[in-house]
Amino acid sequence: MTSIAKFVPAPVRRLRQRLRGALGAFKPAPPPPFPMVSLVAWKSPRNVPNFGDDLSQVIVSLMLARRGRTLEDEAVRATSLLAIGSIIHFAPEGATLWGSGVNGKIPEHFHRYRGLDVRAVRGPYTREWLMRRKIAVPEIYGDPALLLPELCQGRFQPSGAGGTIFVPNLNDILAGTEVTLPAGVPLVSPMRSWHRVVADIVAARFVVASSLHGVVIAEAFGIPARYVRLSEHENLFKFQDYYAGTGRGSFAYARSIEEALEMGGEAAPVFDSAALKRAFPLDLWR
Repeated sequence: MTSIAKFVPAPVRRLRQRLRGALGAFKPAPPPPFPMVSLVAWKSPRNVPNFGDDLSQVIVSLMLARRGRTLEDEAVRATSLLAIGSIIHFAPEGATLWGSGVNGKIPEHFHRYRGLDVRAVRGPYTREWLMRRKIAVPEIYGDPALLLPELCQGRFQPSGAGGTIFVPNLNDILAGTEVTLPAGVPLVSPMRSWHRVVADIVAARFVVASSLHGVVIAEAFGIPARYVRLSEHENLFKFQDYYAGTGRGSFAYARSIEEALEMGGEAAPVFDSAALKRAFPLDLWR
C-alpha cells in the first residue's frame, strides 16, 4: 500500500515565507469602475491547485472567446456566475448557475440564497434539490467540462499510448488515503496545471479515477473510465448527479484499482451538448 500523499509536489511554504515581505510592498489593484461578472470557483483552504476546479475559468473563458469576449469585459450588472464544481452552497443571492451542482456533504443551512438564475445544472439530482427550495431549474444537464474537446478545437488528441492511469481526488491526497498502484499504472496528480492533467488523460487508453473530473475529462474525449471509491471523503451525490445527467441512472464503482481494471469502462455518456452551449449566459455581458 502506498499513501497518495507521497505524490504531493514539494511544498511551497518556504518560498511563500521568503516572498511575504516583498509582497507586502504591493497593494491590490482597485476594482474597475464598471460592473463585472464574478466567476465563483472552489479554492482549497491549503491553497493547493485542483485541475477540476481550475477548469471552471478555462471553460467559461473559452465560451466567451467564441464571441470575442472575456471575463474582464463590462457586464450588464455586477453579478456572480457558478459553472464547474459542487459549489452551489457558495452562491450569493441572485447568482447565475451554468452546469454546477450541489455538494452532498454540505449541510443545507449553508445554502443561504433564496433565488438563483439557473440556466443549466450538472444533473437531475441537483435539479430536484433546488426545485424543493422553489427555485426554477430547466432540464438542461451536463458538466461544462464535457465541452472541452470542442472548445479546444483539436488541441488535445486521444492517442491511447499511455496505457492505464490513475487520477486521485484531491481530498484523497490531502488525507493520505492508502492505495495500491499496480505495476505500470502511474498516478496523475490533480494538483498539476489543468492542461498537463488533460494531456495525460487523453494519452491514456483507460482512466481509473477517484476524481470526478478525471472521469469527466476522460469520457469527454471518448476514453473509457471507471470511478474508484477509495474512501468516504467525498459524498456520492456528485457522482450520482453527473452520471444521471449524462444518461446513466445507475453506475457501478470499484473499490480498488485492480477491481476497476477488471470492470473496465462505464457506459459512454449521453447528453445534449448543443443545449448546454445555448444555455451559456452570454447575456450577462454587454
